[in-house]
Amino acid sequence: MSVWIVSTILVVTLCLLITEKITVDLTAIGIIVALMISRVLSPLEAVAGFAHPAVITVGSMFLISRGMLRTGAVGYIGQKILTLARGNVTLAMLVILLTVAVASAFINNTPVVVLFIPVVMSMCCEFNLSPSKFLIPLSYASILGGTCTLIGTSTNIIVSDLSANSGYGAIGMFELSIVGVPIAIIGIAFLLVAAPRIMPALLNPSCELENSEHRRYLAELYIPRGSKLIDTEPNHVFAERYPHLEVLELIRYSHIFHPPRDEVKISADDLLLVKGSANDLIEILNHEDVELPVSEKGLSFGAGKKEPVVVELIIPPQSSLLGKRLLQTDLKRDPDLHIIAIKRSGLHFTEKQIHDVNLKIGDIILAWCEVDKLDRLREGADFIVVEDVHHEIVQKRNAWKALLIFAGMIVAASTGLADIMICALTAAFLMIITGCLQMRDAYRALQGNVLMLIAGTIALGMAMQKTGTSRIYAEAFLGIFSNFSPVFILGAVILLTSISTQILSNNATAVLLLPIAISTAIGLGVDPRPFVMAVCFGASACFATPIGYQTNLLVYGPAGYRFSDYLKLGIPLNLVVLMLGTLLIPIVWPF
Repeated sequence: MSVWIVSTILVVTLCLLITEKITVDLTAIGIIVALMISRVLSPLEAVAGFAHPAVITVGSMFLISRGMLRTGAVGYIGQKILTLARGNVTLAMLVILLTVAVASAFINNTPVVVLFIPVVMSMCCEFNLSPSKFLIPLSYASILGGTCTLIGTSTNIIVSDLSANSGYGAIGMFELSIVGVPIAIIGIAFLLVAAPRIMPALLNPSCELENSEHRRYLAELYIPRGSKLIDTEPNHVFAERYPHLEVLELIRYSHIFHPPRDEVKISADDLLLVKGSANDLIEILNHEDVELPVSEKGLSFGAGKKEPVVVELIIPPQSSLLGKRLLQTDLKRDPDLHIIAIKRSGLHFTEKQIHDVNLKIGDIILAWCEVDKLDRLREGADFIVVEDVHHEIVQKRNAWKALLIFAGMIVAASTGLADIMICALTAAFLMIITGCLQMRDAYRALQGNVLMLIAGTIALGMAMQKTGTSRIYAEAFLGIFSNFSPVFILGAVILLTSISTQILSNNATAVLLLPIAISTAIGLGVDPRPFVMAVCFGASACFATPIGYQTNLLVYGPAGYRFSDYLKLGIPLNLVVLMLGTLLIPIVWPF
């Protein structure tokens, strides 16, 4: 009876995930509820997935990725790749996929994919492309690379240990490379050709945070005595580091200069009227060379105890501030809030100072305030508070910290110093306490739907193993091919393992099917070694679903994929592994 219950839940789950009639996280909750109500799993067993290392690891990776993004740590890598590509997007993707594949052959591929997600997003912004065409290939390249060496994936290590315990020898470090490398090369070539044509072209929301016209603000910058900017030309002073920032006016006491028309150099106590993105303005203010006029010194825009934030305050039609000068408002006199800039659509730059601007409907004030202040701002009708601008500001000062933390995680995980879950959780903790990531950002970075999906499918996999459903299906499947040749049955083992790994974890699939594969080989009177290798390659061929592997889940959210998107590239890639594995394994490891 339990087998039928689990089978029904499995079929319904697959239908819901593919059609997305309800959201994937709600489907995951439904799996857990159904397994508890049917008493297939006890309540503790059903919710055990929430404490599973995969959930903790993926959740930690979301935080690490956000920290790397917020500090600009991936910018250097991205720029190097873009420079190497010389404007050729195909060459850029080839470099990225090859780099990911090679790295994944020797270190855990989860942090590798985490590192390159923002690089791909940045590249897509640069070339005006959709990241949804490239993030699934990124994950698949890491999986292909992991099949090339013994340490490329934990599944290979498990199979090697089980094979040795069964008396058929362990797998050598590069023994899998003879078949794995050709599969990886052909797989990556297929991805380069097929992905741009098959994958959906979805919008890249991160590009909306770039220095586009509708995201630029008017601000004043005060030049203090001793500033490094003194004696420099105002229209060139920011050109190299902030190419999108415009210096509109230089205000010196009562006189106004208009660079580049007026030849003038910056002096102490000057005011620069500039127009630029929130990111550029905050980056400039984080240096000691300029200050906000009439504000406290030492404003912090990083992580701290009170967690200061940068917000947009939009003036709505019902605001009591309409028509008032900014200088005369309570906003300007509030000690807990500091005005950085103002943005107005079609603003004429005839008003000489920002504080003299008469507020109009739709004006956007960029301001710094303590997080506690936000609740008070929301209570009134004078502003619409938009907090998202705070989360697009890059803290470049902390980039070196983020890189060191990330590098330490990779070294510790790849050398076996600690488990990947321990490394990832430690790295996420260090990102927060070192100021690379605020707690507010950390909570926003967690993609709850992905984590719920992992927990739900872990429960389903546990139910299939507990009830023996997986073993019944496997034996029935191989029974169909009992009268065929060993080569054909070898292909059937790869196919069965590949199908199983889309639902169960890679490691669970290997543990479940390796004894069945060895028994099948003995029954045929052939060497079990090729069948051991078939399980290795089949268990890693988890391309057709987002739940098949952690890296598939990592790219699920950033690109806005649907469950069915994985089938478009995943099924053909599974067939590539199936055909090449069936062809090459008997040649390298004869029966």
